[in-house]
Amino acid sequence: MALSFCGNDNGSNAYSVDNGVLDNGCFVDALNLVPHVFLLFITFPILFIGWGSQSSKVQIHHNTWLHFPGHNLRWILTFTLLFVHVCEIAEGIVSNTQMGSNHLHLFMPALMGFIAATTSVVYYHNIETANFPKLLLALFIYWILAFITKMIKLWKFAEADLGVQHLRFCITALLVILYGLLMAVEINVIRVRKYVFFTNPQRVKPPEDLQDLGVRFLQPFVNLLSKATYWWMNPLIIGAHKRPIELKKIGKLPIAMRALTNYMSLKDAYEEQRQNTEDPEKSPSIWKSMYRAFGRPILLSSTFRYMADLLGFAGPLCISGIVTHLNDPIEVDKTNKTGNMTLGVYFMSSIELLQNTSVLAVLLFLALVLQRTFLQASYYVTIETGINLRGALLAMIYNKILRLSTSNMSMGEMTLGQINNLVAIETNQLMWFLFLCPNLWAMPVQIIMGVILLYYLLGDSALIGAGVILLLAPVQYLIATKLAETQKSTLDYSTDRLKKTTEILKGIKLLKLYAWEKIFCNRVEETREKELTSLKTFALYTSMSIFMNAAIPIAAVLATFVTHAYIEKARLGPEKAFASLALFHILVTPLFLLSTVVRFAVKALVSVQKLGEFLQSDEIGDDSWRNGDLSMPVDSGKKYKYPGDTKAINRKGRYRMDNYEQPMRRQLRPSETEDIAVEVNDGFFTWGSCLSTLSDINIRIPSGQLTMIVGQVGCGKSSLLLAMLGEMQTISGKVYWSNGHDTILSYEEWSKNRYSVAYAAQKSWLLNATVEENITFGSSFNKQRYKAVIDACSLQPDIDLLPFGDQTEIGERGINLSGGQRQRICVARALYQNTNIVFLDDPFSALDIHLSDHLMLEGILKFLQDDKRTVVLVTHKLQYLIHADWIIAMKDGSVLREGTLKDIQTHDVKLYEHWKTLMNRQDQELEKETELESQTTLERKTLRRAFYSREAKNQIDDEDEEEEMEEDEDDNMSTTTSRRSKIPWRMCWRYLSSGGCLMVFLMVSSKLAKHSVMVAIDYWLADWTSSNFSVNGTNNTKTYDGAEHHSYVPVFIILCGSAIVLCLITSLTVEFLGVAAATKLHHNLLNKIIHAPIRFFDITPLGQILNRFSADTNIIDQHIPSTLESLTRSTLLCLSAIGVIAFVTPTFLIALVPLAVAFYFIQKYFRVASKDLQDLDDSTQLPLLCHFSETAEGLTTIRAFRHEARFKQRMLELTDTNNTAYLFLSAANRWLEVRTDYLGAMIVLTAAVAAIWSSSQSGLVGLGLTYALTVTNYLNWVVRNLADLEVQMAAVKKVNSFLSTESENYEGSMDVSQVPEDWPQHGEIKIQDLCVRYDPMLKPVLKEVSAYINPGQKVGICGRTGSGKSSLSLAFFNMVDVFEGKIVIDGIDICKLPLQTLRSRLSIILQDPVLFSGSIRLNLDPERTCTDDRLWEALEIAQLKNMVKALPGGLDAVVTEGGENFSVGQRQLFCLARAFVRKSSILIMDEATASIDMATENILQKVVMTAFADRTVVTIAHLVSSILEAEQVLVFSSGNLVESGSAANLLAQEDSLFLNLVRKHK
Repeated sequence: MALSFCGNDNGSNAYSVDNGVLDNGCFVDALNLVPHVFLLFITFPILFIGWGSQSSKVQIHHNTWLHFPGHNLRWILTFTLLFVHVCEIAEGIVSNTQMGSNHLHLFMPALMGFIAATTSVVYYHNIETANFPKLLLALFIYWILAFITKMIKLWKFAEADLGVQHLRFCITALLVILYGLLMAVEINVIRVRKYVFFTNPQRVKPPEDLQDLGVRFLQPFVNLLSKATYWWMNPLIIGAHKRPIELKKIGKLPIAMRALTNYMSLKDAYEEQRQNTEDPEKSPSIWKSMYRAFGRPILLSSTFRYMADLLGFAGPLCISGIVTHLNDPIEVDKTNKTGNMTLGVYFMSSIELLQNTSVLAVLLFLALVLQRTFLQASYYVTIETGINLRGALLAMIYNKILRLSTSNMSMGEMTLGQINNLVAIETNQLMWFLFLCPNLWAMPVQIIMGVILLYYLLGDSALIGAGVILLLAPVQYLIATKLAETQKSTLDYSTDRLKKTTEILKGIKLLKLYAWEKIFCNRVEETREKELTSLKTFALYTSMSIFMNAAIPIAAVLATFVTHAYIEKARLGPEKAFASLALFHILVTPLFLLSTVVRFAVKALVSVQKLGEFLQSDEIGDDSWRNGDLSMPVDSGKKYKYPGDTKAINRKGRYRMDNYEQPMRRQLRPSETEDIAVEVNDGFFTWGSCLSTLSDINIRIPSGQLTMIVGQVGCGKSSLLLAMLGEMQTISGKVYWSNGHDTILSYEEWSKNRYSVAYAAQKSWLLNATVEENITFGSSFNKQRYKAVIDACSLQPDIDLLPFGDQTEIGERGINLSGGQRQRICVARALYQNTNIVFLDDPFSALDIHLSDHLMLEGILKFLQDDKRTVVLVTHKLQYLIHADWIIAMKDGSVLREGTLKDIQTHDVKLYEHWKTLMNRQDQELEKETELESQTTLERKTLRRAFYSREAKNQIDDEDEEEEMEEDEDDNMSTTTSRRSKIPWRMCWRYLSSGGCLMVFLMVSSKLAKHSVMVAIDYWLADWTSSNFSVNGTNNTKTYDGAEHHSYVPVFIILCGSAIVLCLITSLTVEFLGVAAATKLHHNLLNKIIHAPIRFFDITPLGQILNRFSADTNIIDQHIPSTLESLTRSTLLCLSAIGVIAFVTPTFLIALVPLAVAFYFIQKYFRVASKDLQDLDDSTQLPLLCHFSETAEGLTTIRAFRHEARFKQRMLELTDTNNTAYLFLSAANRWLEVRTDYLGAMIVLTAAVAAIWSSSQSGLVGLGLTYALTVTNYLNWVVRNLADLEVQMAAVKKVNSFLSTESENYEGSMDVSQVPEDWPQHGEIKIQDLCVRYDPMLKPVLKEVSAYINPGQKVGICGRTGSGKSSLSLAFFNMVDVFEGKIVIDGIDICKLPLQTLRSRLSIILQDPVLFSGSIRLNLDPERTCTDDRLWEALEIAQLKNMVKALPGGLDAVVTEGGENFSVGQRQLFCLARAFVRKSSILIMDEATASIDMATENILQKVVMTAFADRTVVTIAHLVSSILEAEQVLVFSSGNLVESGSAANLLAQEDSLFLNLVRKHK
């Protein structure tokens, strides 16, 4: 048949224009072609020559920056236009099939219109990015022409009496409207931008965000198409493959999304509510404020959600239509053509068009694409809003923390834990609630619509199916709440287990030396058993929840179709069966989610209540009194009056910060007469109760002088400082701060200096930052000053020990410093700050005497006084009173005396005498202290040890890494890429095999069986519905054969029943496989670590080991099983669906190849990027949480320093960084989902088209399409679960890396039976040519040592630090590598003994006393082998009996973690008792007296001499004085034994090293 534009039907006068040109329909259509051709001719050259590429004058790094007015409306209209064109094309083609010959004019103009519309939007986009609006004129002309030609066509249709019942009339009318609207948009651009017809075109600047090159989150700025498909994310996600995404790459947030912006809007809404309530007691509603600030985006998101849900129902309906019309294609009688022929062509109604299967297939595809786009848009908007809300809430909480009254914190009304929970948990709960929020109102609509449609398809039986679903929904809710409860109890057990594990790891040395590893290991295992029981319950509920999700649709389908078979008279055709099947699938999702959403809503209510209480809690008093007299310039009064005054942070933030940076030094001194820095008149202050803590305070602090506040413990010295700083609640009285008006300072200088008080609190408080940042604390760095401060606080030796000097991170997450070191850093901070007033609260409490003196002389007297700064010092060290210019003596919360030392000496002799006696006592302690190796040296020693071992570890690690690197191929770039995109299959196998092969086999087989049965059910349904009617050949009538279905029903019931059972089995096997794997991995890990050699603990940081037991174990316990389940389920669903489609229409496989390739690349790129972004999200969350807890701990310091604004700024930065990472992560998820959804839609389209063309049996086509629809839902889950599993498998990998550590050799070459029961009975020790090293890689620490110790001898071992003394003590226990020589005890070489036997027969007292939480009995005798009398005897010897008797429970009295409820001395005595309980004939004391006071040390020495008189005692001494009584002394120097003999003999030799050591210590 020849192609001709107007058709060549016989006898038609298609080309005649007798009635007038415009009355020829074909000519009108030809006229419609003109504008389209015009546009293509004009735009193509411009696009190709690249006129559009001449960019504007403003250079910008994103080509997305400028939107012409009406930008979004234009895109929406253009998309609608494209859709209408598609309808027009379809209508034309279908109409054409009804004609005698081909009429090209029916669809050709429409096709050209489609191309022109596409071109118009590409052209527009290019002009917009080039900012060259003059070229828009072409589009303007095009819209006018198109509008005119379509108008003519519509007018002609109306003349021919065509109306709304004809589809083509409607389409033409729609096009007229669209072209008219686009024309209006174009006119609007001319009106606003004035680029033509006006003399001065408007100049535009890009938005502020985009001029900032740091903003990389472009979602708000790109065009609509890129917004919908996340096209702008491509470079980031594909680039992640080459190099990991770093924080730099994701840049900053746009201004509208920053925490500050959102905080301002939330705060305004909150404050507005506060003002609008009549009742001042009633707290403003947080819900209303949230709605005020974030309601609009939520409404937008809900709109998208409704559109998506409604479009979702197009799927089942289209399937129903396609199956129906495949069965009985509509044959239109060709003879009836003239009836509908107007203007020489056929006009059809819209119903006719929708009966065409190909049209339905295309419609189905478009509906799916649109539905998915809307759904992802809805998700994105809610997530963005959720993140914004979280940022705002965090800022709100932070501002409140900065204003919390100190009494709240100290009286325990508001604990750090609560604040951390608010930050970490409650804000996240609200964010998640917001994410799920649109579901709350979208779901009911979805469910109602679904039920209505089902009823329309199936009648009454549909209600039964829906009833099944609704009845089971509460059960799901119940399971969900149970799950949450179990998770809580699991958490409690795991914290308990962690506590016990931590204790073991901290005291591992002791456990090994006493051979108690087993006992304590069992303690952990017991707790783990409880945790596992809880985990099993958790697994059970989880599997129930999964089972319900899978079984409910099967049960519903079963109930519906079986009742339908028995009740309804009409037949169940395939079109109804499969449409309702698809509807059931749609219905299940909201019902499953409903339980989750309700649970989150309940949690959100609780969170909001907690937040409300927190925001209403007491605040610190108004600051106005700090301003001194009110004659101050108003501005400066305002400047810091209210820490919550956020404008200070906003725009002016930069300049404001400088005010703090370098407070000016005072050039001039005020006249000497009125020299008071702070004055308190009639002050009564309280910590929140009605009773005043400080009463009747009248004091003056002279400026530029040193004031000391002294008094007994608890008399209110620290409170006085805090009262002056305004931290306490004032009952009455005033605090005046002088502001030096009489000086000739200009206002500017003065305000800079305004009362930032350098304050060092009693409890030292460090930031998680470097040492330098802790000391400078936001001030500018001045090298000289910094050095002077470091020297004054004698920090240099400590800094030299740190791995990176003063650039080492300290604080919670950094390196643990000792109390003294922390305190000196805090004092250094106070000294370094350039403030007039310095408050030091007992800075000497944790320092030894040398450091105290140095600090007093160099720091306080020299450094601060030279600067003429006002110093207030709280102290117990009365010997410093002579330096004081002014003394305030306090007693019981009031001032006892005030004045100079002379005044007090003359006026209050009694007090002065009292002080004198105290001073004498302190002097005696002084002498004792000087004799001891000072505490500081010890602190430094522990620090040195920590690093020495860690460096060795790092060396070993580096070598390992180098080996790994060498194994890889040389081509670096490609290997990293491939390594990053590889899935860790080995780890997956390691994990699965830990669960046991039987479980793995069960899981795999049950999964496969379940999915096969599911397919069988649907296939059976197809078979049943297709054979449900027989066609009587004669008169073509269909008769419904009721008896037929009875043979189908039983099989159907059996299949559904077995599917439900299999669902249960699979969900149980996966979860319990997880529990089994978790049990085994944890058990192995614990055993490996407990039996590792002591060297392992020296070189592996404790935190790293603990991480394996906390975070990694938690992932293995709770997260991997569900991810694994979800992954296998979605993968098998997709595979079975593709299998079914291929079975129905084999041609589909050809189309599958390109789709599979696309899918492979999408998942490959996404997995790598997602992992990076997840890491970024995790790593940016920790600093944020730390900053909150840090601020809450250091509130008084921050407020004294007046650094609130700086800390707020920091908090906003941290929040924004974390939010950026999270936003990018969720945008990446949307990127993936949009792409997989479109792929799914393509699969549906190809499946439908293939089915229509191959004209297979209608039931099977329905089956294929239903399955194709499920694919769209599950494709993205496959990828996301893969990505999650990859991240989670890292935990298995880390645990696994520890499982390869070497264990100590516990066996030994002798059998236990060969060792005498009472060995060692005498305690004779022979050391022969002993060489010892810590590790085969390291140098020996003892070289060829030989010595002989008689039974019962008291031996002292001494030497300088690092000479190998302690190594010898470890060698006795075979804890180190003895590679030459031997130690023989009572005739047995200890290296041959089993470790358990050797270590259980010797006793040792270590330098650091270690106690475990539990009872006293557990600490003395964990093996439970001794009688109570024996234990009491031991306690009596250690002189602890009376103290323990006084405790509730006696021997079973509680010992808290680390023995914190006893003093250090008492702890050491417990260790002595512990050694005594074990009646061994050899006792080794390793520097046991280093950390205790004189009194305890005397007790210890006495006990050793009496109770251990008949035993061999080896004392390793750091103080030579303690071994002067010894019968034999061994002196070591750098690993060699250099001298041995009795103490007296060695002292007699002039050149002996021993004599040297003794002299040095005198």
